[in-house]
Amino acid sequence: MVWDLFCRVVDNFGDVGVCWRLAAGLAARGESVRLWIDDASALTWMAPRGTEGVQPLLWADAEHAEPADTVIEAFGCDPPSAFIARMARRTAAPVWINLEYLSAEAYVERSHGLQSPQFSGPGAGLNKWFFYPGFNARTGGLLRGTSAPPCPEHWLAQHGWARQAQEQVVVLFCYDTTALPDLLQQLAAQPTLLLAAPGPAQQALSQIRPPTGVRTIALPWLAQTEFDQLLHCTDLNLVRGEDSFVQAQWPGVPFIWQLYPQADGAHAAKLEAFLDRFLSLTEFVDGPALRQAWRAWNGLGAWPERLPPRAAWQQAATAWRDSLRRQPDLITQLQSFVAERR
Repeated sequence: MVWDLFCRVVDNFGDVGVCWRLAAGLAARGESVRLWIDDASALTWMAPRGTEGVQPLLWADAEHAEPADTVIEAFGCDPPSAFIARMARRTAAPVWINLEYLSAEAYVERSHGLQSPQFSGPGAGLNKWFFYPGFNARTGGLLRGTSAPPCPEHWLAQHGWARQAQEQVVVLFCYDTTALPDLLQQLAAQPTLLLAAPGPAQQALSQIRPPTGVRTIALPWLAQTEFDQLLHCTDLNLVRGEDSFVQAQWPGVPFIWQLYPQADGAHAAKLEAFLDRFLSLTEFVDGPALRQAWRAWNGLGAWPERLPPRAAWQQAATAWRDSLRRQPDLITQLQSFVAERR
C-alpha cells in the first residue's frame, strides 16, 4: 500500500524526526511512503543514506499529486487544499489520519480513534481520524525505532567517546535553559562524561565552566540510527521534545525529559501526567526526588538535594520499558487502524 505522509518542520527537528522514523518503520514492513516535507535539510544527517521504500518529496509538489491509499498529516499540518480536494474526488476515499502529539494526559485515551467528518471546505464528505500515541493499550502506542542492541563495550571508544574509570556517561540533548549550571552540579556528585548534542546544549556549555568531575565532549550531528545506539550506551539520558523522549525509554536506563515550553504552561500538566503514570507503574520509592528533578530541569521548581539513587532508578526505568514492550507498537496499531477503515 502507498502512504502519503505530510510533515511541516516547525523547529528543533522533532517533527521531521518523528516523521522519518514513522516512514522508515512503515517501509521496513513492506509499505511505500511518500514523505511530503517543507524542509528536508535535516535528513542529510538524520538519514544520510535514506531507506528503500521512502521517497522524500517537496511539500509544494503535492499541489499536483494524486493522493495515495492513506494520507497522514503529522501534528495537524493540513495537506495543500488542492491535494485534499483530489482526496474527496477519489472513488475510494483515502484513510485520512491526523497523527497527534504524544501525551500521558487523560484526554488522549478519550480522543484516540475519534473521527471528524468534514462538512465544508475542499475535503467535504471525507472523514479525518485522530490517532494518538500513548503509553497504554487505550492509545496508539509508541514508535519503537531502531532495534539497537545493548551497547558493545567498544562502541563509545570507536567514536572517540570512551569513558574513563568510574565515569558515568550522560547524554545532553536540550532546549535553551537556565537550569544547566545546577544540573552540572548535580552530575558532579560522581565523575561524569557529558556528551552534548549540537545546538543549545553545546552553545550553553561553551559559555560556562563545568565543575570539577564533569568532562564534556561535543557530539556531531548523528544519524537517527546512531543516536538510538548512543542512548543504549549511557547511564543517564537527558532528552527533549518527542522523538528522543520516546527512544530514551527503550534502553531501560534513567532518563529526564525536557518538554517544549509553552506560554500557557500546558507543558507542566503534560510533565506531571507522565510522571504520575511512570511512578504509579514502577512504584519507584524515590519518586519525590525524581519528580523534583524533572520539574527543576523544566524550570518549574528547585532541584532536590541529590538525584535519585542510580540502582533504584535503573530498576524503575527497566520496569517501565518492559511494560511498554508488552503493548503493540504504534506502527502495528496504525496498520490495523487503517485496514479496518478501508
